[in-house]
Amino acid sequence: MSTSNHAHPVSLSDDSAAQVQDAAFAPSVTNAASTPNWVANATILWNRRRILLRVAAISLLLGLIIAFTVPKRYESSGRIMPPNNSSASTAMLAALAGRALGGLNGLGSLAGSLLGGNNTTVLFVDLLRSGTIADHLIDRFDLQHIYHKRYRVDAAKYLAHHTTIADDKKSGVITITVEDTDPRRARDLAQAYLDELNLLVNHTSTSSAHQERIFIEKRLTKVKADLELAQLQMSEFSSTHTTVDIKEQTRAMVDAASRLQAQMIIEQSGLDSIRQTYGDGNVRVRAAQARIGVLRNQLAKMSGSSAPLPASTATADAADKGDRSGELYPPLRQLPRLAVPYANLYREVQVQETVFELLTQQYELARIQEAKDVPVVSVIDSPGIPEKKSFPPRLLLSLLLTMFCVGITATWLLFHERWTEMSPADPRKVLSQHIGRTLRASRKIPHAKVAVTREAP
Repeated sequence: MSTSNHAHPVSLSDDSAAQVQDAAFAPSVTNAASTPNWVANATILWNRRRILLRVAAISLLLGLIIAFTVPKRYESSGRIMPPNNSSASTAMLAALAGRALGGLNGLGSLAGSLLGGNNTTVLFVDLLRSGTIADHLIDRFDLQHIYHKRYRVDAAKYLAHHTTIADDKKSGVITITVEDTDPRRARDLAQAYLDELNLLVNHTSTSSAHQERIFIEKRLTKVKADLELAQLQMSEFSSTHTTVDIKEQTRAMVDAASRLQAQMIIEQSGLDSIRQTYGDGNVRVRAAQARIGVLRNQLAKMSGSSAPLPASTATADAADKGDRSGELYPPLRQLPRLAVPYANLYREVQVQETVFELLTQQYELARIQEAKDVPVVSVIDSPGIPEKKSFPPRLLLSLLLTMFCVGITATWLLFHERWTEMSPADPRKVLSQHIGRTLRASRKIPHAKVAVTREAP
């Protein structure tokens, strides 16, 4: 009797098919002597591709979550062109900047300027990185509160870390880039760097024109006070002695005295004629005598006394205030004595006015020269409000995290496969197992001692 074997079809699931395929590749894995190393590693990773795909998907999702969780940061940049100035004032500014930074950069910049080098760009970079500008920005924008820093030095370090100051060695153009989570604050900080740089340069300018302007300004203040004092003394003297213009007053008073003298002579001649005709008791004689008396009194009043003036003006004011309160002009005989002090006071006023005018002109020239000597920052590109974020690069960050996780997983899979295939008698495996047992035993000993201590009465 013959028996016939009928083949029954067997259906395999996808997992079983993958296992069969993996088993088919198993001899190639074990036969390491005849298979290249990279082929064996590729086979192992291909057999574990499902795990790698799961890790890649999870890590990509995690990377996207992290990338979208990280706050956006914006960059605002400004470009300036410092002037080409290597004078002594620039060297002193460099020394001040180096001192503010607490290093030797200021001395190096000073030496470079004295040797004739053009270090204006390096100077401006040092000033932008100085602690003075950082402190002003911290106070101006309240960065210590915005950055959540307890100490000012930490806020300054954070600001410096997110500020980039670069200079072009060929053109000397300086680029200031500020990074912040708020685009408007990034723009304002970049602009504030330029403003504070201008203020610091103007404040620390030590040029010769600056020193000359300070000296002339002090001298001008003193000369102005002297001029006001001389004018006050002259006005007091003129008010006390009724002297406005000695020359004109002398000419006018001499003319007036001559006319009075002529009138008095005429009246005296008329009186003599009338007296011979009518006698002394006549009314016309008495009237002529009265007119002559008035003319004589006016002439005597105009002539005044020849007594010397008091040494002190205050004494003269006290002595003559009551007697000459109604006089509109000084006595004729006192004019020569009044001319000398009046001329001295007038000359003092003229001298002070001339010096004041000259110093005023020199002061304006010194201010113009100082403005020329002070380095002025020329802004090429003003900072603007950024429209696009500069950080984080979300796609790149997600891909890097995915590649990192997949790489770590692939390394672990290869290591695990090699460890499994390694013979139990392999010295490396034996040593590793021995070290693992020793470490586990060392961790169990303290727990055992604690348990014994608790059980002890």
